Parts: sequence; C-alpha cells; structure tokens
Amino acid sequence: MPHDALPLLPPRVVIETTPVLKKAIEARDSLARFDALASALPDPAVLINAIPLLEAQASSEIENIVTTTDELFEATAFQSGATPAAREALRYRSALRIGFDELDGRPLTERTVARLCSVIRGHEVSIRRGEVYIGDRGTGERIYTPPAGPRVIGRLLDNWAAFVNEPSGLDPLVRMAVAHYQFEAIHPFDDGNGRTGRIVNVLMLCSAGLLHLPLLYLSRYIIESKDEYYRLLRAVTASGAWEDWILYMLEGVRATAARSIDLVGRVQAVRGEVIDAVRAALRAADIGLVDVLMEQPYCRVRDVVERCGVTRQTATRWLRDLVGAGVVSEIRAGREVLFVNGGLMDVLRA
Repeated sequence: MPHDALPLLPPRVVIETTPVLKKAIEARDSLARFDALASALPDPAVLINAIPLLEAQASSEIENIVTTTDELFEATAFQSGATPAAREALRYRSALRIGFDELDGRPLTERTVARLCSVIRGHEVSIRRGEVYIGDRGTGERIYTPPAGPRVIGRLLDNWAAFVNEPSGLDPLVRMAVAHYQFEAIHPFDDGNGRTGRIVNVLMLCSAGLLHLPLLYLSRYIIESKDEYYRLLRAVTASGAWEDWILYMLEGVRATAARSIDLVGRVQAVRGEVIDAVRAALRAADIGLVDVLMEQPYCRVRDVVERCGVTRQTATRWLRDLVGAGVVSEIRAGREVLFVNGGLMDVLRA
C-alpha cells in the first residue's frame, strides 16, 4: 500500500548520536580541505567542467543509463552525434548548473525540484498524480510503494522544504543525509527522483557554505556500494534505522572529498605537462590554448579561435603541431575534427 503515513521531518529520535557526530567531524574536515584546494586553483573551470560531467555520468549509471567518459566529453563538443545516454547525462549536468546558479538567496522548494527534474527529463514535469512503486528488478516484486496523490505528496514536500531551509542546530551534513532519505521516500515524480535527489545533496552543501562550487562527486560512491545504499534506505523505512543511514552518507562525503583531492592533484600534474609541451612545441602559443585543452579535453579549432583571439589558420597550425608532438590526438566526429587531450582523459577515465 502507498506509504501515506511517512513520518514528517525532523525524525522523532536522536539522530546526532556520538558515532554520527564523530563521523561528521571527519567528513567536514575532508570536505573543507577539498573545497579550499578547489577554490585556490588558478583555473577552476577545469573542475567546473569536468566534475559535474563525471557526476552526471555516475548518477545516470545508478539508473542504468550507461555511457563512457569519452562519449560524454566528445558529446560536449559534438552534441549532434551524441548517444541518447550521453544526452541524458548532459541534461543532468545542465540541471546541476541551473540549480547552483539559482541558489543565491532562493530556498530549495517543490518548484526547485520540479525545475531540476524537468531539465533532467527533457520536458516539463509536475508532482505525480498516480501510484508508483519500487520493485525488485529480477522478480518485479514490490519493495516499497511511495505516498500517492498530489495532496499527500504536496504536504510531505512542504514539510521537506521547511526542514531543508529553516534554521536548525543540526550539522548540515546530517541534515543533507536526512533530507535525501525523505526525498527518495516521497518519490514525488514519475521518474528522475534519484537523479534530482542527488543534485539536491550538492546544492544543500553549497547553500550551507560547505562548498563554494558544486563539485562533490558523490554518485560514484553510491554506485560502488549500491546494494548497501538501497538496503539502508529500506531500513530507515522499515525500522527507523537512522544512525546507520546517516553514517553511510557521511562516509560517502568523507571518501568522495578525499578522492576529489587526489583528482585535483592529478589534473594539476597534467596541466603542468601540457604547459611544458605547448611551450616546447609552439614557443609563442597563448596560455589560453592550455586553458582550452584543459577545460575542453575534446576541443575544436573554433574553440581555440574564440578563446585565444587568433585566426582559424593559426589555431589549426597550433593544434596540428601539438598532434605531431604527441600532446593531443586527432579524431573525426561527423564533419567535425576534434583534438583530444589524452593525458587529461586518462585521469578522468580513472
């Protein structure tokens, strides 16, 4: 039966237990180190372009929408040739950016999540009117039936939004974990709830001032522990097992931030190698060329023309010289010629 009696927030039990508070301290320390490192980068656009795309890939993969890293980055330069899965992932990235751009001074509400879900789905969506259920993929057996009916869902979403936005003494990471469970339990849309909820996670951390840019790549952690993720969600519903669920999410933040710190270091190492190679191969090349190759690992001649303010002939010669020097490789996508920063793609694939 629809879980119309889903309890309102906040939970009626103590959720900031001693283990939770200890784990929250670890997670916030890891997150603060990553945020400081990312904010201090000379060219943060590299991460702004790359990490949301990797998040889009992983979040879509949780929903069995699978694409490769190369397909995604190629699609950013050659969208007309993108696969359906790549286009879905690109819409996820667009939704993440739109949500972040609209954060300033605006609360996260039912309207916000409907807007995000609409971008993800590629058409306007609203609160579902019918019944849906979460089923076992193998047997089709119902595992969970979310609340049904616009009135019930609307009441629960109003309560969710109040919990998310109103002042609270809860640690922001704990509040994010609780809000994520509740949003997935409400399941307000016919489809796209998981991806919308994972975007809200990042936006909540940005809104709380724990992240200055929407760069927490949390979906990969969920993929790697997908069975545990769903088991713990169900355990909250079945027995109010909040502590285990919150600890899981806090560990996800800690582990993801630590992994992202490593990613920043490897991206910076590639940038240094590209700078050296460009100087050796071209001598007079604009540093803007390096920025293009790092921000758009699949780039076109026109991208260099626009960024560096040079002629098409000069941009083509630069890129061809870099192909000859082994800095980039050249591929054809339809009528487009794309130049690929292989060193950066090796890091992003990993």
